[in-house]
Amino acid sequence: MSAPGFIPLTTYREFPAQEIVSRAKSFRDEMLRRRTVRQFSSRPVPREVIENCLSVARSAPSGANKQPWHFVVVSDAEVKAKIRTAAEEEERRFYHGRAPKEWLDALAPLGTDENKPYLEVAPYLIVIFAQHHEISTDGRKMKNYYVTESVGIATGMLISAIHMAGLVALTHTPSPMGFLNEILGRPVQEKPFLILVVGYPDGEAHVPDISKKSSEECVTFI
Repeated sequence: MSAPGFIPLTTYREFPAQEIVSRAKSFRDEMLRRRTVRQFSSRPVPREVIENCLSVARSAPSGANKQPWHFVVVSDAEVKAKIRTAAEEEERRFYHGRAPKEWLDALAPLGTDENKPYLEVAPYLIVIFAQHHEISTDGRKMKNYYVTESVGIATGMLISAIHMAGLVALTHTPSPMGFLNEILGRPVQEKPFLILVVGYPDGEAHVPDISKKSSEECVTFI
């Protein structure tokens, strides 16, 4: 095994202590405005915006720097319609058979059901795939590490970038999601992680009247 190569850290910028506090508060305040939206406008979004947000996601840390993700950006109306049809079929099975009552009770405050019109209305669907292994150019199977953690971090950074760009997003996870491989032509070693619906909110959009856990409930300083 060859020795790893290292280069000087030149991208870090240090700020005065008070500015660090200010920047953290500013980012907090901005991100606390973020809401998950289920009512989207069909208003177009420049592709460059999505490309820049994906650049942020692709910069995420990953296990052994394997970067075990693939992002399929769907704007084609026909493909979006196919995804909606397949997703709603799985959702019908979920809401009317597979889901236990406890799960349905937990979802009730969100007002969700098997109908997912946003999958066609929103200008973009970003389908995120997790690559559990790669195939080398000579056909060898190479394992990736910490795949779920890595893809989850990248997805979180993507959601943040989308919000900071002035758009809204929705994470959608029909189960199972194998139909996405078939519709989008992705290889079997990639597993669908989630569908991220992206665009502008509809002018009449409403969001659930819910709150987040307090710091005391989910943060411990030792």
